[in-house]
Amino acid sequence: MSSVQIDVPDEVLISLKETPETISRELSILAAVKLFELGKLSSGRAAQLAQVSRVEFLNLIGRYQVSPFALSPEELAQDVLNA
Repeated sequence: MSSVQIDVPDEVLISLKETPETISRELSILAAVKLFELGKLSSGRAAQLAQVSRVEFLNLIGRYQVSPFALSPEELAQDVLNA
């Protein structure tokens, strides 16, 4: 597995009242949701990025008001194949 490092200023962590571990997890989830919403990742691959199961991911995206059904029929068929 590859790793990507993001520097977060201490002031941001203080403002968010989050630990580095918590913000790291949240940023992974947010990136996965946005990449899914943009159509760059299937729900299965986005779930991998968020480190949750596909079912958990599909439940999670509702929290960010992202529809799991925003796919075209072709994209949906491809998503099924990738699952």
